[in-house]
Amino acid sequence: MLRELGTIVTPDTILRWHRELIARKYDGSTKRRPGRPRVSNDVRELVVRMATDNEGWGFTRIVGELSKLGHSVSRSSVRRILKAHGIEPAPERKNHMPWANFLKAHWSGLAAADFFTIEVWAKTGLTRYFVLFVIDLPTRRVEIAGISPAPNGMWMKQIARNLTDSFNGFLRSKTHLIHDRDPLFTKEFREILGSGGIESVRLPPKSPNLNAFAERFVLSIKSECLDRMLLLGERHLRLAIDEYVEHYHIERTHQGIGNELIDGVPECTDGRVNRYERLGGWLNSYYRKAA
Repeated sequence: MLRELGTIVTPDTILRWHRELIARKYDGSTKRRPGRPRVSNDVRELVVRMATDNEGWGFTRIVGELSKLGHSVSRSSVRRILKAHGIEPAPERKNHMPWANFLKAHWSGLAAADFFTIEVWAKTGLTRYFVLFVIDLPTRRVEIAGISPAPNGMWMKQIARNLTDSFNGFLRSKTHLIHDRDPLFTKEFREILGSGGIESVRLPPKSPNLNAFAERFVLSIKSECLDRMLLLGERHLRLAIDEYVEHYHIERTHQGIGNELIDGVPECTDGRVNRYERLGGWLNSYYRKAA
């Protein structure tokens, strides 16, 4: 019979048939009892939410919390759900705090610092000026910390002293300052911050998105003001920046804080609408004059 079959099918096919007959003989699927029911999508979402909200909660802790809410889920099921969503076990999550969690936990004490550069016409020709600013993240208030064509370590040390001054320093009520790894943020600069109770948070290389609020201010001041002007000397630069910052604080609304003003509220809601100009009309705001 095998000799006759050999002219019709290959030996591999005969062996496959043989294995299928053996598997069919011992197939007990029809006698199998129902297994553990699949965890519902609502419970799966709850497991992920608990692990995301509580970085120190392990599998057993989540099982206990679910039991309190009336859900019976095994530890292995919790482990599989978290693994499927790319969430690490609790020990690894505690060692790697997500950036969003860090911001949320320290929000009221956070400020960020950054530089931007601008070309200015001087007697010697075009000169690049460096502008250092600090932004209070909860309120979006900005402080121009310094303007210089040649910033150095000594200049940065004095800036740090000014920012941490106990009476009128911009950072006197802050606990953390976010900044990039620019060499101008020297060790001495960070030490002076530390002596004032401010922890320096250095961002990973090439990660401007982690300092998004500062980057947004740079975009605003350049696109709305500085890039539209021919700056003639340092004095002109300082005037333009001062005018923009005042406009930014008391006249310009901000989407990040619900389209509100940083300082104060509109004085009047009735009356004729008037325009207020700065820098020859480059910066405009509108207000109502009481009748």
